[in-house]
Amino acid sequence: MLNTCKKSALAACLALFAASARADDGPPSIISSVPALAPYGDFKKMLADQGVTLQNTYIGEVLGNPTGGARQGVIAEGRLDTVIEADMGKIANLNGGTFHAEGFWIQGIGLSRYYLNNLLPASYIEAMPTIRLYELWYEQKLFDDKVAVRIGQLGADTDFVSSKYAQLFINSTTGWPGLLAWDMPSGGSAYPFSALGARVKYDINDAFTYVVAVYDGNPAGPGTGDPQLRDPYGLNFRLTDPPLVMQELQIKYNQDKDAPGLAGTIKLGAWRNFGMFNDVDGRPFVIVGLPVPVHSGDYGFYGIIDQQLIRAPGDATKGLGAFFRAFTAPGDRNVSDFDFDTGVNLSGFFDGRPNDIAGLCFAFMRISNATANSVIEAGYSVRPDFEALVEATYQAQVVPGLSVQPVVQYVIHPGAQLDGGTHPNALVRGVGGAVNF
Repeated sequence: MLNTCKKSALAACLALFAASARADDGPPSIISSVPALAPYGDFKKMLADQGVTLQNTYIGEVLGNPTGGARQGVIAEGRLDTVIEADMGKIANLNGGTFHAEGFWIQGIGLSRYYLNNLLPASYIEAMPTIRLYELWYEQKLFDDKVAVRIGQLGADTDFVSSKYAQLFINSTTGWPGLLAWDMPSGGSAYPFSALGARVKYDINDAFTYVVAVYDGNPAGPGTGDPQLRDPYGLNFRLTDPPLVMQELQIKYNQDKDAPGLAGTIKLGAWRNFGMFNDVDGRPFVIVGLPVPVHSGDYGFYGIIDQQLIRAPGDATKGLGAFFRAFTAPGDRNVSDFDFDTGVNLSGFFDGRPNDIAGLCFAFMRISNATANSVIEAGYSVRPDFEALVEATYQAQVVPGLSVQPVVQYVIHPGAQLDGGTHPNALVRGVGGAVNF
């Protein structure tokens, strides 16, 4: 009965939020392309004048693997992302304050979960179908807006490890990387999860920004099996688990459109979970009657670079851009000890298609030696090694606020042989679309 009430309450909130969309900022809205929706746009503007803005984005996909993976199949999935923000300066005279709420309505089944059985989900929206809360926070800007303090239910993937040029791609590892998803309890405070915490962002100057945050270190709570089953609606609000601390230094250069050089961003980050973690290769100790070693804390480091390589004629924000991200963590307590992805995308060079983007990327996640040893010691004959993939995609704008995106992925070593068996390399094909309203 309680779960039913929670789900009904979230559904009601999403239905209310879906009544309008962000009127004066955010991504282009399809409302501007449909004259019949002009009254709806006027209504949104009225809300914005009162300090309330809302944004709805619906993403839908059809994906299939004609070859490879554990089995072959086709799936359809979708996600409605609804955001409401309130300018507390207009509403309550709290200048620099913002209230933010965000929820998801997730539909369909995932290709990776049901057919590929791989480690790096083919789609970043793949999750168990449900209605769930994502973020719920209050932010206050201080010291001439140089410092922003945010507290509440937070997603770490909104503040850390992001790459401007990687955002084009569909595979989930180009957002929240596979290493973090497999090494952190419950996969970390990232889609579809969030966690109670606090974040401070300090814009030191135009070139340097420092971000630090602390979160509850296990969003779904301890347990076995799929963590999404332990927190199906995002309403656990846990605050008793050992904390996760993340920090990131961001360095930007040549950001002005008239800058003589090409624009770029470097990010250097680190994280630490203060819990206790069993050694993943504990079987030899059990055999001789000794307790499995326990490690105090888990941690990792990463680096990211986004670099513009060529400017598009007439638009300094577009052109040929490249990204590279690398992540590492100790292998004795983690499934993965190394992960990287890299790629390029091209925009502004297609005649008559100024807002289209084409991209190609490669991603790789290595299984730690300790994890591989534990699989062999369990009696399996195949040693786990890695999973990798190549993705090619093209995002075409139909009208402002509506895009279509065909995609092809080739998944190498699906599952990295972690289950002691092998799955054939998989070809993934499909098409997605997004509408902002």
